Amino acid sequence: MIKSRLAHLGLALAAIGFTAAVPVVGLAPAYAAETVRPEIGKPLQEAQQLMKSGKNKEALAKLRQLDSVGGKSANENYLIDMTRLGASVQAGDYDTAAKTSEALLASGKLTATQRSQISDGLIGIYMRAGDLGKANAAIEKQLKEHDDPKLRAYLMQNYYKQGNVAALENELRNQEKRGALTEDQLGMLANIQLKKNDKAGYVNTIEKLAANYPKAQYWGDLLNRVQGKPNFSSRLMVDVWRLRLANNLMKKPSEYMEMAQLVLQAKAPAEAIKVIDKGYKAGALGTGPDAARHQRLKDLAEKNLAEQNKTFATDEAELTKANDQDGLAALGYSLVQSGQTDKGLKMMEAAIKAGGLKYPEDAKLHLGEAYAVAGKKQQAISTLKGVGGKDGTADLARYYIMAINKPAA
Repeated sequence: MIKSRLAHLGLALAAIGFTAAVPVVGLAPAYAAETVRPEIGKPLQEAQQLMKSGKNKEALAKLRQLDSVGGKSANENYLIDMTRLGASVQAGDYDTAAKTSEALLASGKLTATQRSQISDGLIGIYMRAGDLGKANAAIEKQLKEHDDPKLRAYLMQNYYKQGNVAALENELRNQEKRGALTEDQLGMLANIQLKKNDKAGYVNTIEKLAANYPKAQYWGDLLNRVQGKPNFSSRLMVDVWRLRLANNLMKKPSEYMEMAQLVLQAKAPAEAIKVIDKGYKAGALGTGPDAARHQRLKDLAEKNLAEQNKTFATDEAELTKANDQDGLAALGYSLVQSGQTDKGLKMMEAAIKAGGLKYPEDAKLHLGEAYAVAGKKQQAISTLKGVGGKDGTADLARYYIMAINKPAA
């Protein structure tokens, strides 16, 4: 990005007719009528020839010979500085380039376009030279004249490098009011919040990263953090695992095993089989010293599913008679996972409508998940938006919406 700023200097030089190949009288057509003394013109031409050959440091040495020449006119100083600017940028002598740019901007010889281009390029020069204080001052000056998102990005990068936390955070907050932050900007904000031990702010920022730039690292951090919240309920761990699976975060055999066991405890054997099958397909299960254990868990899940299918009618009748809406909601979810989506969804909806649930927000969360499993995206999102609770249910519902809209790649 800094190169693009330095490129503006090339435009400025071209705008006044400067190339290393043309004679001095061609440097500035607007001032061609003004006399250039031989003691100035000859070294300038020699410097140009050196630049043409790629000998920019030698060209700068040649130009330094002119510093001792007295009585130079404004036009002669202008031509010398324009040549010096081109040579110093190409030589990577950014200290000289900065001083020369400043002299040109103060010369009164530049057109409005040249002034803008050199001012723009000067920011890149300051940044290349590591003079971030001057770069920031130049950026802030330009921003007062017109807003430029790229310049604001430079400003934030510089604040970050300087460790100027207060200025960076202020700029990030202002940028967020103007529009969404980029991934890099959100990353900078997250780092600030970590250093300040702002746990709530950090989680909020990571949530934005996961929502807008869904990557495994953001999702993994987000799900780890939500479990660490003071009021988070352990009964929701099965839902955390579902989000891990949806975002392709599960890699270890122990992860597939733990999730499958939790799902079995939630009386959803069909879902457990899906988890185990994914573990086998990924090569995490069915190999190594625990391969027999993996098979036993799979056998257990299949046995539980067969038993559930066999006793379904009886189970439903008993739960209905006992007015056990929690049990009916769980049974409905299991049916959705086993492919009986319409019947399962109706059972869950009826249980929620009947009321009397021990954890009504959990039930709505699971209904949203079930809609997603059934491929009913809009109904899933609508249901999840209505989930409340301060024990993690509302957080997980938001995360499910994020995963439905943009799962991690």
